[in-house]
Amino acid sequence: MTGASGVLGRAVVPQLLARGHEVACPDQSELDLFDPDAATRAVAGVDGILHLATRIPPRERMGDQDAWHDNDRLRSDASRLLVDAALEAETEVYVQPSVAFLYPAGQPATEQTPLGDVLVSLRSALAAESETARFAAAGRRGVIRRFGLLDGSGTGSDRPDLRYGSSLDVADAGEALVLALTVATGVYNVCRDGELVSNEPFKAESGWRPRS
Repeated sequence: MTGASGVLGRAVVPQLLARGHEVACPDQSELDLFDPDAATRAVAGVDGILHLATRIPPRERMGDQDAWHDNDRLRSDASRLLVDAALEAETEVYVQPSVAFLYPAGQPATEQTPLGDVLVSLRSALAAESETARFAAAGRRGVIRRFGLLDGSGTGSDRPDLRYGSSLDVADAGEALVLALTVATGVYNVCRDGELVSNEPFKAESGWRPRS
């Protein structure tokens, strides 16, 4: 797992351990995600990869495209190197979180809804999804999670914000990522029930239900 110290990572690690998984969580000092040799060494013998590393800029800089540079590299360049390494290592499953607000705003959406124009700051999310699809095209399991806007512990928001059409408590997102290790290849929306973005395919595939 990359990004274990982030908001999603902190929600995922305890749930993985509780389910009996052995988890390797190298930090930045142990794994340079932009070094292909380091990525190859890190994934050797690994059954599954959860690429959760991000570097989202602070709220006051979200409108500054330059502030997204590091996050864009983690989604695009690091994803490409991890997929290269995972294919070489014969890793079984690769899991990539993405965002449900890729869909057109203000409209009901399912996984089949065309994405339309995507904000510049979200194009790297599509790049990460593309790398996951490349992994799946090689005959492995590639699983994409399009999350609603996160709230709850560590997110800076205590309640749902529905400006983007869907929301999700971070603890539920953590459980969804753990279950992603066992579901079929595909793109799955993950959000609260009854919102503009449908979560039905993932619920049907995994038995997952949002708890809040």
